[in-house]
Amino acid sequence: MKKNWFWIGPLLIAAIVAVSFTFRHTEANEVAYEIALAPKNYILKEYGIPVMKFSVDRNLITKDAYLGKILAKYKVPGNIIDSLLRASTHVFDVRKMKAGQPYTAFVNRDSASSLAYLVYEVNDVEYVVFNLKDSVSVKREMHEVVVKERTVSGLIHSNLWQSLDDSGIDPLISNDLSEVYAWTIDFFGLQVGDKYKMIIEEKFVEGKYVGYGAIKGAYFNHMGKMYYAIPFKQDSISEFFDKDGQSLRKNFLKAPLRYSRISSGFTSARMHPILKKFMPHFGVDYSAPMGTPVVAIADGTVIHAEYTGAAGHYIKIQHGSAYMTGYMHLSKYESGIRPGTHVRQGDVIGYVGSTGRSTGPHLDFRVWLNNQPINPLQIDATPVEPVKAEHMPRFIQERDVLLDLLNNTSSDYQEVAAGF
Repeated sequence: MKKNWFWIGPLLIAAIVAVSFTFRHTEANEVAYEIALAPKNYILKEYGIPVMKFSVDRNLITKDAYLGKILAKYKVPGNIIDSLLRASTHVFDVRKMKAGQPYTAFVNRDSASSLAYLVYEVNDVEYVVFNLKDSVSVKREMHEVVVKERTVSGLIHSNLWQSLDDSGIDPLISNDLSEVYAWTIDFFGLQVGDKYKMIIEEKFVEGKYVGYGAIKGAYFNHMGKMYYAIPFKQDSISEFFDKDGQSLRKNFLKAPLRYSRISSGFTSARMHPILKKFMPHFGVDYSAPMGTPVVAIADGTVIHAEYTGAAGHYIKIQHGSAYMTGYMHLSKYESGIRPGTHVRQGDVIGYVGSTGRSTGPHLDFRVWLNNQPINPLQIDATPVEPVKAEHMPRFIQERDVLLDLLNNTSSDYQEVAAGF
């Protein structure tokens, strides 16, 4: 009997310790689990939906997918699908769902595994929520976008696009920068060694870069001359001015199109590529991809828009009493362009082609002053309205702050290999 009690004592003590440890360990795990889980139930949401309440299925739109087919995959009844399609009519055109775009299905944790929400990402910022949980509804929402300002700079070795890309800057911003300087700098004539500096906005969603915003100021050193671009708003209109308050916008654009190179210049004697003899070429040839939009370089009235022999599809525009511009070898005209049509500076009037006597897609661009041909690259463009006198004190104040940022904020001009 004493022998049995001898073993029972230690066993009982061991059992008590084990139970106590197990209880404490389990209790600790439960507390840790509750601490970890509670914030998720309370905070963790996607698209405003509490994620932990659902099974989440993430997919990409396939080439043959459409909303009805996706919903049917989750066994959504036909009448509910019809209701969703009707509810989306004025919110989002479901026919525009693109292959490769992500969508997320939130499935109820019930025996039927019924679909509660379907969210389609329109782009990096916008999304559409198809709600099946309560009453059927569709809404279009936006992620929170964080905007940051960044000072960037670079050197030109081949072209602006390549320089931006080599410097780790979104090269698409070259479009906006070329528009800022459209009246001042011929971007087809950039030189190796030209340099630029900009203050730009960059947009982020949950830390992911989703695009750029406005150009908040810039300078461009082109062929040794500094061109500043200072944004300023007067009379509810915002545009760019130079350091002295003169508008960068002028009565003539520097060029009638983007994304091209000058393949032939203004000359009185050029070997014609087809006729094989020296002939005058009183224009500038811009080599560009077929279909590149061509714009009017100034306000004016179309006086010619038809097929004309060697010039192919040809548009001629009268600008006031002194100037005319011509646009040759077009593939087609923009809708509504005909003799008598009034166009504004920057309006698309046609598209690059190779009609008429042409060896490939290009625009032959010409300018006349008092009916005499002049070099389009030397056209005398004058600024439009400057900063008004009553706004000048505010302009100077804003200008000086911006110039301090542009001139004193350190940034290296990145030396990169030429990208010819």
